[in-house]
Amino acid sequence: VKAIRRGLEAEGYDTTTARTGDEGMVRLDAAAFDLVVLDWMLPGRDGIEILKVLRARGSKPPVLLLTARDTVEDRVKGLDCGADDYLVKPFAFAELLARIRALLRRSVPEEVSRKQVGDLVLDIPSRRVLRGGREIVLTPREFDLLVYLMRYEGQVVTRRMLAQDVWR
Repeated sequence: VKAIRRGLEAEGYDTTTARTGDEGMVRLDAAAFDLVVLDWMLPGRDGIEILKVLRARGSKPPVLLLTARDTVEDRVKGLDCGADDYLVKPFAFAELLARIRALLRRSVPEEVSRKQVGDLVLDIPSRRVLRGGREIVLTPREFDLLVYLMRYEGQVVTRRMLAQDVWR
């Protein structure tokens, strides 16, 4: 869990983790998430149970199910219970990232996935920035800040807002 969290944060993703299924349900009840990476074999409430509860409530974030369970029957069960994708352990971190990007691309409406102000274009799912057709390389924090500022284009953004929403 720690290695995945550190890797995702290094790629610019904001993460929330839980060690047990019950803790995961508390976190899922407390906030909205763009994507859920869910381990099937969580202690306590397992990932399939959590997945069923999420979908029964009408919760729609894409769910990537991680598991060591690799039979066809297991994959079918995971997908039929509401997972959007299924990744068998052990896996390459690069594949995890690619699957996350693909799920986020499919889940973000087009009008939200690209933002443009003048000749500055943000492609949010791929985390790319173009200005006048040329790519600008930003750190993950710089990218998050730019997305935030563009979301509030034409409005006053306070230090407090930035501290709460970008530097949390």
